[in-house]
Amino acid sequence: MHGLGNDFIVLDHLQGGELPDISQIRLLADRRFGIGCDQLLLIEPARSEQADIRYRIFNADGGEVSQCGNGARCVAVYLQQQGHINGTECVAETAEGVIVLKVHEDGQVTVNMGAPRLEPVQIPMLLDSRAVSYILDLDTEVVNFSAVSMGNPHAVITVADVDQAEVNSLGPIIQRQYIFPEGVNVGFMQVVNRQQIRLRVYERGAGETLACGSGACAAVVAGILQGELDNRVNVELSGGHLDISWQGEGEPVYMTGPATRVYEGQIDI
Repeated sequence: MHGLGNDFIVLDHLQGGELPDISQIRLLADRRFGIGCDQLLLIEPARSEQADIRYRIFNADGGEVSQCGNGARCVAVYLQQQGHINGTECVAETAEGVIVLKVHEDGQVTVNMGAPRLEPVQIPMLLDSRAVSYILDLDTEVVNFSAVSMGNPHAVITVADVDQAEVNSLGPIIQRQYIFPEGVNVGFMQVVNRQQIRLRVYERGAGETLACGSGACAAVVAGILQGELDNRVNVELSGGHLDISWQGEGEPVYMTGPATRVYEGQIDI
């Protein structure tokens, strides 16, 4: 499946199944020797009565992460197509808590991504106090960024033109900085106007992807806190568009966008 070109292998373990180990996940994710994906999504039975299912996310390098907005939309569409959920809504457990997924009649999916976390200790980031923006002194340049957690850590950098941004050179350098003990997804945001941004994201364990749902949410939160964006924003990513809305601190971020099922198959690993 894919959400705006951010592609996933979806494993249905609602009836049980053995979890691939790290080497097998890496093989499955390899675009030459396996199937190929940005992340692998695992759907399991819920552990609490408040949720319909539980889903886990593994990056192409085999590492498990806590949140993936594009993946959440794909999970919702898959579950509806398979008849695993009644109606249009699904409550899903993740490593960071419960999220609500809603499939609309036009196939678009809205995800309640929960409230953003803004304190350094919550991101996590090794800084003492919260600020709207921070300064990172690299060997070659000084970078201003905002930090937001959407269940996974994001550093958001405002640039004049995302087409000229040093995504694949600067992204991995920032990810390795000591202030991010769990690494960080690095977003490069161009503000077009108060209702529109363009965004590229260098993701942990995957590199630059065509779309990043949680990254889009983090960028809009950062832009709103900086006073540059309104409460509802169209986010243009390389793979397409997402609609992101946020009413302010303490409120959840809502993300709406498509999810597409590509094919179903089997592989001997």
